[in-house]
Amino acid sequence: MLPSLTCAEERLLLRFADPAATAVGEELSAKALSALLDNAEFHGVLPIMLRKLQERGDAHLPPDAGLRGKLDDLRDKATIATGQSMLLRYHGDRIMKGMAAQGIPARIVKGPVFARKLYRNVSDRPFTDIDILVETANLARANQVVAACGFVLGSDEAESYRLQEFKWLEKENSSLLVELHGDLVHDTGMRRRLSLGFRELGIIDGDATDTPAALLTIAIVHAAGGHKFHRLQLCVDVLQGVRALQSEESETRLLDAARMTGIELELAIVLNVTGELFGEARALELAGRIKPDLSIRLAKRLITTNTLLRVNSREKMGSRLRRDAFRWIQRLAKARPHAA
Repeated sequence: MLPSLTCAEERLLLRFADPAATAVGEELSAKALSALLDNAEFHGVLPIMLRKLQERGDAHLPPDAGLRGKLDDLRDKATIATGQSMLLRYHGDRIMKGMAAQGIPARIVKGPVFARKLYRNVSDRPFTDIDILVETANLARANQVVAACGFVLGSDEAESYRLQEFKWLEKENSSLLVELHGDLVHDTGMRRRLSLGFRELGIIDGDATDTPAALLTIAIVHAAGGHKFHRLQLCVDVLQGVRALQSEESETRLLDAARMTGIELELAIVLNVTGELFGEARALELAGRIKPDLSIRLAKRLITTNTLLRVNSREKMGSRLRRDAFRWIQRLAKARPHAA
């Protein structure tokens, strides 16, 4: 269980987590800063916090030997994580070259693409695996390419086909994970309503690749379809995706993508809670463009800022129940006529 934060400390955590927010100027006690570091690490936003602390300088830190030692350890781990991301990117490039050689259309999604396209400081967004998306019909051939690049299947084959998600581990270093997807929605109960595959992303992108609308659509599905709001990093990706929408055309593409893929519920809820967490008016405005039906109204009551901030606190059971209830709403929600 994470150290408890006061409401004021939760606000500080959000300022640390926001890549664009200025470095926090308040003087913090060693206990408070240590608790913030623990929460930032759990929520996947520690690299951003460490960067901001570095920018302020260690002279502003409390004179506490235990805290200084903890910071040194976390900085060392962050350096290792950066190296791991670079190694994963190398293997991802190798596999993509193999896909191209076999004539298999494929694209890397999420982690390294988010880091490069959405974050000014690439090191703010480390990643622990490489996600590759292909057409469902190409999964068998694509699996052969990954295997030929020195990876072994770490998931049950039959179950992987059902989920359209294959987990591959590098033979010599099992910490290197590559996930091959036929659809970024793996929950079969939800996939009758929403789907995001290679073809859909191509339509969203149009003549370009990794457009802001496509990246934000992926981030929405990742937060609410692949995961259940279990850490702040998911909403930080969404926050950065909203900021990347630089035109009305991009906004229109996003809303069209939501209708096409069936994620209007998810878009409304993720943008709403992201806007409330970070005070991002544009996210709230975009969320408001989705006309709320019963499922959206219920989901907004479940997925609140506290639901995310207290995932692993003394209130974690309440957070878990709310997030589980949201998953049932997703599974039971009917497809809207224009998204069917």
